[in-house]
Amino acid sequence: MSTSTTTTDATTTDATTEQDGIKSRLPDLTHLFPDLSKLSGAVRNAVWNGPVSKTTISLMLFRGAQIVGSTYHAVSLTDQLRKAGESEKRITAVATWQSAPYFTDAERIALELVEAVLTPNPYGERVSDELFARASALYDEDALWTLTMAIGHFSLFVPVALIAKPIPGRPIGKNYSK
Repeated sequence: MSTSTTTTDATTTDATTEQDGIKSRLPDLTHLFPDLSKLSGAVRNAVWNGPVSKTTISLMLFRGAQIVGSTYHAVSLTDQLRKAGESEKRITAVATWQSAPYFTDAERIALELVEAVLTPNPYGERVSDELFARASALYDEDALWTLTMAIGHFSLFVPVALIAKPIPGRPIGKNYSK
């Protein structure tokens, strides 16, 4: 896919956001599972209205998208972070957060938690007691539940993104071609 810029009728369009010819594999699932939208919206609202900042949650979920290889989620979360005013340095550095100087201790723990949950560990627990203790030192129980539910909500839609392949960069409801 080309990342060049084309000009048509004095309108500049970035070819990476238009994605001409990109099609989803499956149709929009909300017609088949109408209650899923309500459930997802309720969980999302609970997470976004919880005690953890939206920035921290977005950074954490963006790292999750990188780990699971979801372009759909990565594009959506990158757009969300930019709209929230996040710097390109912080967005770019999420992939290398361990050595990047741009994150708070609380953000680092959130990034470490999502990595622990989404990365198999053949040598023991994914979320060790030590990691949980460090997270508990920075977040109270309500905030830990918010982070946990954010990862759970994201994880619910990982198979959708990887199997159905909704079209990245398009809004919900307009991200399926079938």
